[in-house]
Amino acid sequence: MTDTRQRFDDLRRAEHADPTDLDALWADLAVVEVDEILGAWRGGDFATGHLASTVLEKVRWHGKRFDGPLAAVPLVCRDEDGALYSNLKAGGGGEASLWPVGFRGEVTATMVYDRMPVLDHFKKVDGDTLMGIMDGKLEAAFGVADLYYFWLEREA
Repeated sequence: MTDTRQRFDDLRRAEHADPTDLDALWADLAVVEVDEILGAWRGGDFATGHLASTVLEKVRWHGKRFDGPLAAVPLVCRDEDGALYSNLKAGGGGEASLWPVGFRGEVTATMVYDRMPVLDHFKKVDGDTLMGIMDGKLEAAFGVADLYYFWLEREA
């Protein structure tokens, strides 16, 4: 197991993940191309105490789905019966698209929400695992300005 993968796993399991440690991990990860992330992904977050974590738990967030560059589903959630659906309401009334976007001096695959001033930047831990940082006008979306750190694992 690589040092980077071990750091990722340790931060994912941590009771509290410090954003400084998450930023250091992010800096060591490889950028990813849009076509590399197409498909269905199960998601979770790092325990930073961000309000988005509580919001996503309430809507029973499962993950994301990237059907194509102009067809991204940011909030795949579970209904009361466990079925997956695109939660348009929690996503501000829209879905998203994928673009290569500059963030922290690198260009990487980024999900741009249709109706919220929010960007999800992605870097790869490995071929089936991504780290994401939600950026943008988070205060408008969640009432807090801090970045939101999360992860995605490719579904079979």
